Amino acid sequence: MRRFVLPLVLLLNACVPVTPGDTPTRALPQTSDLPPMKTFGAPRPAAPIKANNDLALDFIELSFQLESGRDLPVFTRFEGPISVRVTGAPPVSLGGDLRRLMHRLRTEANIDIYEAAPGNAANITIEAVSRAEIRRALPHAACFVVPNITTISEYRPNRRTTRTSWSALRTREKLAIFLPNDASPQEVRDCLHEELAQAIGPLNDLYRLPDSVFNDDNVHTVLTGFDMMMLKAYYAPELRSGMTRGQVAQRLPAIFARINPQGESLPAKFATRTPRAWSEAVQTALGPGANAGQRRTAAARALEIARAMGWQDHRRAFAHYANGRLLLSSDPKAAQTHFRAADQYYAATPGATLHRAYVATQLAAYAITRGDGDAAMVILSRHIDEAAQNENAALLSTLLLLRAEALDLQGRTAEARTVRLDSLGWARYGFGSDWAVRAKLREISSLSPLKG
Repeated sequence: MRRFVLPLVLLLNACVPVTPGDTPTRALPQTSDLPPMKTFGAPRPAAPIKANNDLALDFIELSFQLESGRDLPVFTRFEGPISVRVTGAPPVSLGGDLRRLMHRLRTEANIDIYEAAPGNAANITIEAVSRAEIRRALPHAACFVVPNITTISEYRPNRRTTRTSWSALRTREKLAIFLPNDASPQEVRDCLHEELAQAIGPLNDLYRLPDSVFNDDNVHTVLTGFDMMMLKAYYAPELRSGMTRGQVAQRLPAIFARINPQGESLPAKFATRTPRAWSEAVQTALGPGANAGQRRTAAARALEIARAMGWQDHRRAFAHYANGRLLLSSDPKAAQTHFRAADQYYAATPGATLHRAYVATQLAAYAITRGDGDAAMVILSRHIDEAAQNENAALLSTLLLLRAEALDLQGRTAEARTVRLDSLGWARYGFGSDWAVRAKLREISSLSPLKG
């Protein structure tokens, strides 16, 4: 289940936090005078640089626990080729994004997955429905996946029964994914990546993973090199449904030695687990249901826990980020101190380069409000390709819009006009509707002192 959005610049509208449960979860624009929508070309995932010992520990924790913390008794997966079909009222963008994703699963993870012929039954049914229908079925979720059903109408009466219980499964044969059909193309794609990955693979999310969609911070929106390696191991011939935790753990060293030989010589880091108190503090700080004072208290608590744990990684950075977000309106200078600290810890964390791109939007926006186009250009320059490589059109368009404002401040108006026009094509994929694209354009434009 898509559970938690990192609102670094309030540019990702995929979903909001929900109380952890046992169900894993995550519209095209009309013709207008805006530039045509842009889409990404060949994927460029970065291979994980991680010790195989750490990868094995990650695999066990991802595969034998649900997001709620409940343990799973046995390992489950599909045994044999996996067929997929789309039903409901899918947006036009879904077909192409699904074909690209299944091609990646076949070529990068060696999974035998294919699209079922029209009208045929399938192992996985992707039903495209409205966001309102999804919320009626599972409040606060943007999208989700459940076993043993094919339609959202089947889910409601079976929500709390063993039929839809992941812990009661012994093998996977039939699942349903529910995606919104009235969201931006990027939101639909992001849900598709996370929910299909959980439909065929691990069901848990871990805050300690910096380079994965299996992370409640939702920074990564398409499957990463780490995720593909986890899925490749998931469908290794040495494993099968029904295995216990101990049986799977016994086979993992040989599996990772084969599929990730470079990880054999790397030293293990043994990342600490994330206390539930920290996760709950972050949820309170950035999720719904709390007032401003409660949010600030929770953010301070998250940072206090991060310091007490001795973290020097992306979780420490995330805690600084949460404090920065909540101080933006009341104490902008203090907020920037937290954002700079977040950037420092992200920079020291392997696999957290995309996180830095998000923080860069905050740092660059502040420089623009001060009329410092030169500083904004320096901050932005290293992150635009990172957003493109990670296929995040919403982030990419925001970075480009900020760059256009910085160019205007430098007096390079012709270049600014070209960059701004380029950004709008990405914004149409990232934000969807014309009004959302124009709202983002106005929001970024209003930062500049040249615009009054």
